[in-house]
Amino acid sequence: MQTKWWKESVVYQIYPRSFMDSNGDGIGDIGGIRLKLDYLKELGIDVIWICPVYESPNDDNGYDISDYYRIMKEFGTMEDFELLLKEAHDRGMRIIMDLVINHTSDEHPWFVESRSSRNNPKRDYYIWRPPGANGAEPNNWESIFGGSAWQLDEQTGEYYLHLFSVKQPDLNWEYEEVRQELYRMVRWWLDKGIDGFRIDAITHIKKIAGLPDLPNPDSRTYVPSWDGHRNREGILDYLRELKEETFARYDIMTVGEANGVELEQAEQFVGPDTGVFDMMFQFEHMAVDHGPGGKWEYNPNWKLSDLKAILSRWQTGLENRGWNALYLENHDAPRSVSRFADDGTFHSESAKMLAVCYMLMQGTPYIYQGQEIGMTNAPFSDIQDYRDVEIMNFYREAKAAGLSDEHILQAVHAQGRDNSRTPMQWSADLHAGFSEAEPWMRTNPNYTAIHVEGQLADPESIFHFYKKLIALRKSIPLVLTGSYELLMPEDEKHFVYVRRGTEGVLLVVCSFSPEATELRLPEELTGRESRLLLTNYSNGQADAEGDCLISIPEVWTLRPYETGVYLFDPK
Repeated sequence: MQTKWWKESVVYQIYPRSFMDSNGDGIGDIGGIRLKLDYLKELGIDVIWICPVYESPNDDNGYDISDYYRIMKEFGTMEDFELLLKEAHDRGMRIIMDLVINHTSDEHPWFVESRSSRNNPKRDYYIWRPPGANGAEPNNWESIFGGSAWQLDEQTGEYYLHLFSVKQPDLNWEYEEVRQELYRMVRWWLDKGIDGFRIDAITHIKKIAGLPDLPNPDSRTYVPSWDGHRNREGILDYLRELKEETFARYDIMTVGEANGVELEQAEQFVGPDTGVFDMMFQFEHMAVDHGPGGKWEYNPNWKLSDLKAILSRWQTGLENRGWNALYLENHDAPRSVSRFADDGTFHSESAKMLAVCYMLMQGTPYIYQGQEIGMTNAPFSDIQDYRDVEIMNFYREAKAAGLSDEHILQAVHAQGRDNSRTPMQWSADLHAGFSEAEPWMRTNPNYTAIHVEGQLADPESIFHFYKKLIALRKSIPLVLTGSYELLMPEDEKHFVYVRRGTEGVLLVVCSFSPEATELRLPEELTGRESRLLLTNYSNGQADAEGDCLISIPEVWTLRPYETGVYLFDPK
């Protein structure tokens, strides 16, 4: 049976506003993506995932769509997009788009009509409710972006539901007509020739019946509302209909943003025969450094054993039952080298180690723009340097609660989404080579040291390491088909696992320590001869990885953040 093409692929995520500006207005655009297609091809990328480029007023940087059938003017035209699609296909690369169908912009014509009167034909496209007691919100739900999840519309005297920004009203998936509108739109884009979708916030489309108040033991003004809308019973009926009406008719890849889906249910979402998506983004490991109060309560003392347990559980749990989407970064998360490793003394070594750690697991790996050169979190000292609506809402609420700017900025430095949205660092030139004009958002000040131009010229750079790692993935069938086994699960300094198959055993060793450490492997591996395929340190034993034979010692001294990939022949 032929392997699905998306299983063999490496995906590169582009946040277009921050990737490359081709027309000098300070905003990345479709023309900028076209200019860098050869760069992505050299890296070894197979699929490009582009965050929303649809028409939008940009309250949430494109995730608030006002017209699904048009391209945002700042990004270009539909002709520009069609040319990008052609040129990517000509290079053997595919393009998937973001599909945002939990909500629209409040400037979408559907919502403009919906709010115009209570009896408008499109009223039921969205979720409207009369005021509660004394004119209060219909229930006590909190928006994911903070504040109430309800907004009063003065014209009609009713509230509409918005799980995210106030300018992102939720669509009413209970109403068949709106579902059919969405399916027509999805087929329109697939008929244009795109190669699939990343489906945004999809586990929120089903709301709990009756939209009741949620338990409020702490007497909060608004209650975190996950239990009211995240992966609720009945959602799979909608998703199966979505797949049948759209995805199943095309040779594409789909990855669902599946917040709230537990491993025990995952086969229903990504099972090879009955799943609604090809793979999904699970979020458990993205909360490993969150404190009891959530993401803004950063826990610097997070445990490696917790990270290993989460990732390993998904590896073994989906084996022969589904397919993992592998990632450490995206547009909603901090930079991984700042979060999980060392963006200072051992920046290069630790960025390479992280790449090996996640990219040799079973699944399709996703690289977020700039990750391949080790871009770091942004140390901005002024809240005005940030642009994200979530950060701004957090700042206002935290100030109202009496927190200092210093305290707030510490949380933003660690967990804010804008850490991953600073302009791509192409060179040491002004504005990091991203634009000739002042960028829409400040560049990270370290762009003079961390940039693509310098790394392309350095064969030992993080970029070239990623390039070798991608090539290695594609040359070793074990990476695609081998079973996964975590070794030493309680070890707080080392992440070590093996991939087993008929071709042999692949050993992946990753040190998460900023100091030299000693590693003792199980007896079955010690004393055996293996081939060193890749390392982030020069061992002085061979001119090139792959030609270096290593006898695995009983006690192994690893340097700070050292990683190595070793292949044992079958016994």
